[in-house]
Formats: sequence, structure tokens, C-alpha cells
Amino acid sequence: RRGRLGREGRASLCSFLLGASVAALPLLLGSSPALLAAPGLRGRLALALHVAGGNAALLLIYPRPLYKIAVRACFLGFAFGCGLLLSAGRSAWRHFGWYMCSLSLFHYSEYLVTAINNPRSLSLDSFLLNHSFEYNLAALSSWVEFTLEKLFFPELKQITWLSTVGLLMVIFGDCLRKAAMLTAGSNFNHIVQNEKSDTHTLVTSGVYGWFRHPSYVGWFYWSIGTQVLLCNPICVVGYALASWRFFRERIEEEEITLIHFFGEEYLEYKRKVPSGLPFIKGVKLEL
Repeated sequence: RRGRLGREGRASLCSFLLGASVAALPLLLGSSPALLAAPGLRGRLALALHVAGGNAALLLIYPRPLYKIAVRACFLGFAFGCGLLLSAGRSAWRHFGWYMCSLSLFHYSEYLVTAINNPRSLSLDSFLLNHSFEYNLAALSSWVEFTLEKLFFPELKQITWLSTVGLLMVIFGDCLRKAAMLTAGSNFNHIVQNEKSDTHTLVTSGVYGWFRHPSYVGWFYWSIGTQVLLCNPICVVGYALASWRFFRERIEEEEITLIHFFGEEYLEYKRKVPSGLPFIKGVKLEL
């Protein structure tokens, strides 16, 4: 039921918090919050034990189907907690810590909001961890660029005001996307639907009164914001171009389906409300 967490959602939330509890290790060890950036084996050993202990606990608590959910949520929580640890330090990796928090929270919240909003469509794919080969390649490229530029141009990674702008873009984009998911309710699905269900309605209120595709607008600016946050000039351009092309094609595909579902009602909505993405007008089709 919408608005209530089922057992999958509860298992994911508990597991995410278990993973994120890694951020409390400095308190337990009596060491600096910058645990990951500090030299020495003590902190590394503590992280390894946390991972092993958390995984063992999940194996004991959850049966196989729930374990698959729990281990992914725990991994994202662990990445979030490690991001907090990096963010607490003053090293060149501090902004990468912001990025880790942003990335892990984005993927986990995709699952959690789906569990609350549209549990019938909930699956392991709702984490969006296996979104596409291109998405994973883009993420890897951004990590490589950050690392290389940190080694050869370390001052480039210390532009705090620029990283702050990127963080604000990330927060705005993710909040807009989640608002779109919550507003659409059971009408929202990570997969474009080719058949209209009995409960499928055209949503035009809330953030859908601002943009026709607010979830895509949010994701577009979130993705670019992650690279501004990292001060990755190459990936900022690459992400902007790749994301724009992806969403242009996705919007055209989706709007053909929406016109088929709702006919003149959607065409009227399309005339009044912009797509929200620059230079993307959507499919050019009239009944």
C-alpha cells in the first residue's frame, strides 16, 4: 500500500542504516573523523571488520530474496558513511566525500521512494545500480578524471565555491526528482510503460505543473552537478552532452506512449507546459 513500507522497504532501510553506521567508527576508535584519509592500518582494519560483520549479520537475519535487497542497501549505506568520513577531513578527497554521499543517497532513495510510492513495481532494478553500461562507464570516467587531476593538478580540486555550487545542483536535482516520483504515485515507473493500466492517469499537478518531465529535469541537473562538485571539467561537458541526448530520446519515446494513452488531453498539456530541459520540445506529433 502506498505510504507504508513493506518488508522489502523496511529491510532496505535497516540495512542502509547498518552500512552508514561506519561513520561512527571514529567515535568507537577514539580517532579523527578523517579515518579514510589518514595513514595506518587501524582504520582500514576497522572498515574491513565493519563490512564483514555487516554482511554476516545480513546473512543471518534475512532469507535469500531479502538478503539480495539488504546487501545492496547496506553497500549504499556504507558508501554514504564513508563519504561522511571523507567529508569531515580537510584532505583533497573532501569533495569526493560529498560526491560519495550524493551518489549513494540518490541510488538508495530511488529504491526507498519506489517502495513507499509504487511497491508493485519494486525490484532490485529499482536501485538503478545496473542502469546501463553507458551509465557505469560514465561513473568510472568521472572517478578516473578526478584521481588523475588530483595527482597532476591538485589545486583544481580545492575550488570549494565551485564544489558548493555543484552540491546545490545535486540537492536541487535529487529533490525535484523525488518530488516528481511522489507526486506521480503509482503512475511513476522506472521503465517506460507500453500498456495503459486501469489506474494510469495523467498527472499535471505539483511539479508536473512546472515541467512535463520533472523527474528527468531533476536527474539531468543532478548528473551534471556531480561533476561540477568534483571540479571535473571534461566530465561536466561529457555528462551534459550525453545526458541531454539520452533524455531527448527518452522523452520522445515516452511522449509517443502518453499521446497514445491520453490523446488530446496530453497534447493540450504539452502545449501549455514545457519539457523542462533546454532545447528539448518533445515529440512532434499531432492527432
